[in-house]
Amino acid sequence: MADEEDYVLLGRRPKQPSMPKAFHLPTLNGHDMFEITVSELQHLFVSGACTSKQYTQFCLDRIQQTNPYLEAVIETNPDALEIADGLDNERRKGQIRGPLHGVPVLVKDTTAGSWALLGCTVPKDAHVVHLLRKAGAVIIGKANMDEWAGMRGSTYSTGFSARGGQCRNAYQLTKEPSGSSSGSAVSVSANLVPLALGTETDTSIIGPAIANGVVGIKPTVGLTSRGGVIPISETQDSVGPFGRIVADAAIALDVIAGTDEDDRHTKQPGRYQPHSYFAHLADRHELKGAKFGLPMKRCWELAPPPQRAVVEKVLDFIRAAGAEIVPVEMPCAEERIHPDGHWDWERYGESQPDISEITVSKVETYYLMREYLSKLDNTPMRSLEDIVEYNDQNSGSEGGHAGDHPAFYDGQDLFRRCVTTQGVKDETYYAALKHCQTQCRTNGIDAALQYTDSRTGESMDLDALLFCDIKMAGQCIAAQAGYPIVAIPVGLDPDGMPVSLTLQHTAWQEAKLIKWASAIEDLCLYHQGPRATPTYKDHLRKNVPVEYAWKYPGAPKWGTSQV
Repeated sequence: MADEEDYVLLGRRPKQPSMPKAFHLPTLNGHDMFEITVSELQHLFVSGACTSKQYTQFCLDRIQQTNPYLEAVIETNPDALEIADGLDNERRKGQIRGPLHGVPVLVKDTTAGSWALLGCTVPKDAHVVHLLRKAGAVIIGKANMDEWAGMRGSTYSTGFSARGGQCRNAYQLTKEPSGSSSGSAVSVSANLVPLALGTETDTSIIGPAIANGVVGIKPTVGLTSRGGVIPISETQDSVGPFGRIVADAAIALDVIAGTDEDDRHTKQPGRYQPHSYFAHLADRHELKGAKFGLPMKRCWELAPPPQRAVVEKVLDFIRAAGAEIVPVEMPCAEERIHPDGHWDWERYGESQPDISEITVSKVETYYLMREYLSKLDNTPMRSLEDIVEYNDQNSGSEGGHAGDHPAFYDGQDLFRRCVTTQGVKDETYYAALKHCQTQCRTNGIDAALQYTDSRTGESMDLDALLFCDIKMAGQCIAAQAGYPIVAIPVGLDPDGMPVSLTLQHTAWQEAKLIKWASAIEDLCLYHQGPRATPTYKDHLRKNVPVEYAWKYPGAPKWGTSQV
């Protein structure tokens, strides 16, 4: 593993760029904390240079200083300092729980950003939160997000919730942070915390990772438990980490991956989890002899030129390192991806519901939400109908109807359509589920990974698929398949917005993705230095809705969920 060594050996320890004074990160006990990694934190803790309690206070101060601008955190944990102090005492006694001992972590908000669940109490921690606490992490607070994880409406301002306000992209605050795990990604990118968790049904981890220039891992459905997490889809929901480097995200994945009696998908046949994902980290030299696929139709061929140029440069680095990159196709691309290459999970929803992704999510959202709400205390909310009624009654803040609120353009039209299903798994539901999974697995990612050389006729399994997935088409395919993705930042476009390379594979192949992502990250570090960090342009702006993150020919104007 060369990630953190290279910062020192190459003299490329990250430096703070020019930025408004409010965002400048101070030192802690004389130590530079900018872009601090988990391993570097542990070194400081072990050496006595600082304590977990001191660093937790440092993060809380950072949140207090920057959150009025970024609106990335909904609330902080009033017990965080006491918890950190207790973990410091354990360390003094030689009791170290693991690499996350004393490390502050943000999790996604447990009210889904909605006033409707204000004051509710959950019966127990979500399973992933339980695992974080067990590993010694300090749950420092709850991150802002797309309200109800973006399921309430078709068109809304990404990163907005009634409770948290408009979460903003730290590179340029007029721009979208993407969603739904907006605050988690922004908090890691802006050095509020070193790690955060997000959830994804379709694009909700990887989209924010790309837009905010951080590492994001969306695991195979069932690798991490959804127990205790506000649900959208039992067949697509996944919980994963954000970090500033692959090593940090891998450490977090090692902690949160595992089986859970409350989530049957974590005990499905064929589930595979190695002893450690961190152990699969690699450096740039491992790229020699690797072979990657570049999905062309409606993916690479439609990647926006300004952002594609950034990725093309990295692809050249990869080839020069001794790897081969070959063009491949996903046979399902024309059917499953919008003709302009943009994400569209509601495609076919009205015209051909028996092959539409949204058909499945509408049904699952309804019955999963009823089950989740039934377990909460101190709330009258017991069904999706209750939520819809609350939003209608409080439309000034919750935007129940189209035109009531600038962040909720069409009100809560998707919630209303979920209600009409009553959660019934009818023939149309089963047909849509089977079709989407077959197309995106067998005729999608799995097919693209099986490469046949047209010159020699030789067949081989590719090491991973590579995407410049600004438009999120690749993420949409992986979502329906339930397959993993890793995103790594690789540079900035001409307007100073982050661009990422995403890597995809079949089910349970997170270890391979982490290996290749870390190797490519190390390669970029060697050629380009550390990731380009935020400069907080337009830091006083408070526009709602937010603008689309990137500029390119045909790009949408606004950062809304539908384009």
